[in-house]
Amino acid sequence: MFKIFNNSLKPQLEKLKIDFKLFESLNQSIPILLGIFIFFNPIPHTTSIKEICFYLSVFIVLVLLLFKKTKFSLKTPLLLPLGLFVGWAFLSIFFAVNKENSIHDFFSHLLKYIVLYYILINFFNSRKRLVALSWTIIISVSIFSIGGLFYYYFILGNSLATRYAVGLFPEVPINFIGIVTVFAIILSLYHIFKDINLYQKAVLIICLLPLFAATVLTQSRGTLIALTLATIVQLFPRNKRTVVVFLVGMLFVVAVSPIKNRFTFNSIFHNERISINYITNKVIKDYPITGIGFGMLTFVNDIDVVAYSKGVPDKLYTKYIHTPHNMFLSIAVRVGLVGLALFLYIVFVFGKMCWQCIKYGKDDFIRNWGHCSVSAFVAFFVIGIFEPVFLFHVTSIVFYVICSMITILWHLNDGGKSSK
Repeated sequence: MFKIFNNSLKPQLEKLKIDFKLFESLNQSIPILLGIFIFFNPIPHTTSIKEICFYLSVFIVLVLLLFKKTKFSLKTPLLLPLGLFVGWAFLSIFFAVNKENSIHDFFSHLLKYIVLYYILINFFNSRKRLVALSWTIIISVSIFSIGGLFYYYFILGNSLATRYAVGLFPEVPINFIGIVTVFAIILSLYHIFKDINLYQKAVLIICLLPLFAATVLTQSRGTLIALTLATIVQLFPRNKRTVVVFLVGMLFVVAVSPIKNRFTFNSIFHNERISINYITNKVIKDYPITGIGFGMLTFVNDIDVVAYSKGVPDKLYTKYIHTPHNMFLSIAVRVGLVGLALFLYIVFVFGKMCWQCIKYGKDDFIRNWGHCSVSAFVAFFVIGIFEPVFLFHVTSIVFYVICSMITILWHLNDGGKSSK
């Protein structure tokens, strides 16, 4: 009797064992797929790899949720502000000047990365995985910098006085490169001042050299200001002497290189951004509530820029009107002042989470990572004052990765999943 019962039960147990291993493997595959996605984020001409990894990870998550084989939480202080912003962006589509462009970009530039944010906070929800994510970004952007520098200055033969990567990367234009390189620099500085072995420090120093070179050689004013302020924020509390050395070094670099020509009176106060933002403000006055639509290209293709340019003073006018060169003006012109207020709500909640982790973190890991997240956001914020940072996928991903990191820390500090 027992033998018959055992023979009938054994196949079922084996099937359960196989199912368990299958779902366990699927759970473990998601951080790997997203790690590949993040790794290739700055690397040009890898769109197919990134799309496969992202949508495959989304599909696997849906399968796991369908069979209730994974824990997936929406709990985060950013749930409400992100939800309100997404809701308003969707509502603005109905009033958009170009509805087709707004619908496309709503899914491609917003909803897609909200999904990315939630998968990241659920599957990189431990200290070990958070650290692995940071190393992935450091190595990836370092390779991107080394390859770009070598190709631009050695293969193409440009002189070091030439601004780095002009027209080289369609996915990451010259003034946007600093968003990825400065982020990697901040993460490198976080690790290099930790108690790590000599091998790891050597790797970080090797990575910092091309990262710093690529950042400085862009000769982007916003990028240099972002690098300086973010580095000060990152190092000042515990490494004041290092901050002084860094500032002296930056002043020397600016003084002896062509970068100094980017900080003249004419280059700053007769810059095309002034006329672009002047026109942007006039468009916002005409579309103050819902904006012209979430679409990134609506301002370029569907707004009568010539008509709006009539009020621009001659000394400020430029015929090169592409898009608002400011993160906040870009959001305001696309989703109105209401949308801008909701975005600022996101920024406020992000800052509050950072403050909670830094001030009330239960250990040094939480506090130091909270401080690192602030530094990374300062860099993104500063560059955002000069550029429409959400215009490109590569730079948008950086924003949501930073938001993911602080959310993971918040969970670890708030009794979320095990931090071991």
